[in-house]
Amino acid sequence: MNNHLCGAGLGYKRSLADGFLQCNPEVGPIRFIEIAPENWLRMGGAARKKFDEVAERFPVACHGLSLSLGGQDPLQTDFVRQIKEFMKQYNIGFFSEHLSYCSHHGHIYDLLPLPFTAESVRHTAARIRQVQDILEQRIALENTSYYAHSPLAEMTEVEFLNAVAREADCDIHLDVNNIYVNAVNHGILASRDYIDSVDIHRITYMHMAGHDQEHETLLIDTHGQPVCDDVWDLFAYTCSRLPHCVPTLLERDNNYPPFAELEAEVARIAQIQQQAEEIRHAVA
Repeated sequence: MNNHLCGAGLGYKRSLADGFLQCNPEVGPIRFIEIAPENWLRMGGAARKKFDEVAERFPVACHGLSLSLGGQDPLQTDFVRQIKEFMKQYNIGFFSEHLSYCSHHGHIYDLLPLPFTAESVRHTAARIRQVQDILEQRIALENTSYYAHSPLAEMTEVEFLNAVAREADCDIHLDVNNIYVNAVNHGILASRDYIDSVDIHRITYMHMAGHDQEHETLLIDTHGQPVCDDVWDLFAYTCSRLPHCVPTLLERDNNYPPFAELEAEVARIAQIQQQAEEIRHAVA
């Protein structure tokens, strides 16, 4: 099957397998799926059988959770090679990871922020280049949500993201909800200013998601709620700034609604993408 990513997608979860098996990517809003390879390298049984059935129907994107690209522990090169074999097995052409770290003498099981410093840029970029050399392809780097500032910061979050991507010569995986969550929580950069500042020519993939509101100035990036209106508006603005349509995935990791409601959110992503594409053609 053609594994080229385009349009709008939905993150694959075992509990959603039956919904995916009832979908037709040729006519429905869901055009691709995304999985975390860590969850599937050794998965077997009925869950793997259903995943294989879904993967026969939909293009697949890989989004890593545990490479700890900015960490100080040695890079898990054997694990990267396992990912490479997995991607080859399923004809997967896209891989992204988080601009964060999640290990320190062992896994921490959380995505922790990096200091926005020139040294961190050099260190992280070198590890990304090593991953790209092993995978023999470019990867995309995702901006993450964070809840505390490093006192060592020498640049803004978006300047840091751009600098790492430029130094590593990799792509950017833009999470629109994370931009909004960080803007509300820290009040350091308006969401649209972030979009105006990010290197849009490196953006090859995007995420949309919901969050929990703990307080008017504290949002938690849970992926457990519908996308809010402000994030939809920011996504539309982002699409209007891009030079072309970028595949965009809806993340939902818990508190699952009926599958039809998830399809409707994916359809809204596709509608906004189409509107932006029509405007681009009209002004071309």
